[in-house]
Amino acid sequence: MSTLSSAARIGKIAAELTAEPGSDNRRFVLRNVGGWWQGRTMYGGASSFLAYAAARKAVPGLPPLRGAQVGFIAPVGADLDIRVTPIRSGKSVTQVQTDIYVEDALAHRSLWLFGTSRPANGGVSARVAYDMLPVDEAPAIPQPDGDFFVRNLDLRRGAGKGEAQPGTIRRWVRLQENDGIDPIGELVLLGDALPSGAMRAMERQGPISSMNWSFTVLGDAPETHDGWWLIETSSNHMADGFSSETLRMWNADGVEVMHGLQSVAIFG
Repeated sequence: MSTLSSAARIGKIAAELTAEPGSDNRRFVLRNVGGWWQGRTMYGGASSFLAYAAARKAVPGLPPLRGAQVGFIAPVGADLDIRVTPIRSGKSVTQVQTDIYVEDALAHRSLWLFGTSRPANGGVSARVAYDMLPVDEAPAIPQPDGDFFVRNLDLRRGAGKGEAQPGTIRRWVRLQENDGIDPIGELVLLGDALPSGAMRAMERQGPISSMNWSFTVLGDAPETHDGWWLIETSSNHMADGFSSETLRMWNADGVEVMHGLQSVAIFG
């Protein structure tokens, strides 16, 4: 069992994950994890990153992550158990399931898809964002008050004033402390960092909640400059208290590195 103070950095937490004795290296117990809060739950990128790190610890020699399907079932608190279940290992793709339990209740479930590179039968290059605001010209966004996960990040605006599309939020995001996190783990940690694009279309302020997150990683070795990634959330359809969202992430050169979809519940 790992007991960590609220000051512990998430890269350090992942690096020090130790399986419970007798669990066949498949159960990890974390206590007093803090510093990554989003209201009454752990920020979804942080809980997903810890699950991803547990999968890599439990199944040595996994190839690069190609995609994942994440279900945000219930709030994830400071005390959590992560259980890893290898599903299938084929010639090129390995599927691993992770379950996060809080007080013996399932709170987070993910299916991770790891794939070995092989000779390509053709190719399509990742799309480039030609309309992005360069990070060195982007105004900084002030840090919020309180214990909120974005206090671990540097944020800058990703679009000029009045340039954002309806129902869309775009921001430059960078970890303040990388702590040796591998590049794909960094995408998992940051890919869900922005609010729902639907917030730009809400008639009044109110709570929202991500229900799931499905994404693919574009390439097996993402790189950027000075730690900056451009992230966008955009509502495809918002009605009846729900929003379908597209999440995209680019490196500092504007090359897309992650593409995802998310279902969001809108309250209030």
